[in-house]
Amino acid sequence: MSFGRRDSFGPKPVEMGKEYDVQITEISRKGDGIARIQGFVIFVKDGKVGQNAKIRVTQIGPRFATAEVVNGAATAENPTSN
Repeated sequence: MSFGRRDSFGPKPVEMGKEYDVQITEISRKGDGIARIQGFVIFVKDGKVGQNAKIRVTQIGPRFATAEVVNGAATAENPTSN
């Protein structure tokens, strides 16, 4: 095992189909939100800067993953009520 080599495309900090709580920190050139988990970039469809969201990973590539916001997740602009 070669830890520290980012070009080896080793294990990723996310798994396909799993859900994670993230904060969207940036917007991509295509308009998707960008979040990071342990430095690994995740493009979040329809994500907005400042949004705290629960996401589901839909695709994992060597350098980034894509995800979608899980329906019913609370956002900074639209918190769910109990």
